[in-house]
Amino acid sequence: MVKLPRSTGRYRPRAKADESALRAEIRTLAAVENSYGYRRITAALKRHGHQVNAKRIQRIWQEEGLQVPRRKVVKRRAGPLGEVKLKATKPNQVWSYDFIEDRTERGQRIRILGIVDEYTRECLALYSNRSVPAAAVVAQLEWLMIWRGMPDHVRSDNGPEFIAKKVRHWLREHACDTIFITPGSPWENPYIESFFDKLRGEYLNQTLFPSIQEAQSLLESWRQYYNEDRLHSPLSYQTPLEFATQFDSSKRLLPPVGEVEPESVDLLSLKMGE
Repeated sequence: MVKLPRSTGRYRPRAKADESALRAEIRTLAAVENSYGYRRITAALKRHGHQVNAKRIQRIWQEEGLQVPRRKVVKRRAGPLGEVKLKATKPNQVWSYDFIEDRTERGQRIRILGIVDEYTRECLALYSNRSVPAAAVVAQLEWLMIWRGMPDHVRSDNGPEFIAKKVRHWLREHACDTIFITPGSPWENPYIESFFDKLRGEYLNQTLFPSIQEAQSLLESWRQYYNEDRLHSPLSYQTPLEFATQFDSSKRLLPPVGEVEPESVDLLSLKMGE
């Protein structure tokens, strides 16, 4: 028996048989889903049939140098934290909408209207144009409500497009209530703000739109990816579409913007379930 001090003994880990193949798949996933951290990669691997745990993936992730760059922390003024008024407890109960801006490669401004279902986290629409007046907002809501039915409420800030008489009258006419956040309190509309944070960080900052016309097609492709393929940690690493299907097994994908004529359907009947 050889006696050695414990300080001189070292454990040499033995690589598992699937280690090389697993590393290769992790590198491939990291290249495709460049916004994913090791937790989402772990969830994606499990969906592909791998029996792995997060600690093992974290170790490989660090050894491969695949850490996602940390975001710069933005300091905000201290103040009271607002609560979300009428938090959604079921699909199609509360939608929220807002605008985000970007530019084409020639510097033309693009204004993008985003609409999300607060409960399922689905992005219902991404409509872009040089400008989006109140009439265009109503047209998008009409198109969506044909396919989804009427929500109980829509949440927004106090932007001119949302407080316009045309929008408010149309919503009131179709029995949909409005929830306006307190001016200067974006934390009261957290779902659309969170969605825009992902849209900006994962897509807009990495994409140059050739023109305003092509921007709509590219944004629609990303919207479909977001709903059908992107894993969401608040949804237990399901996609928004998978999560929504639990409540409605007959759920259909929304067609591309402009494929239908909103005026051809009685929207109030959809709201009342007739």
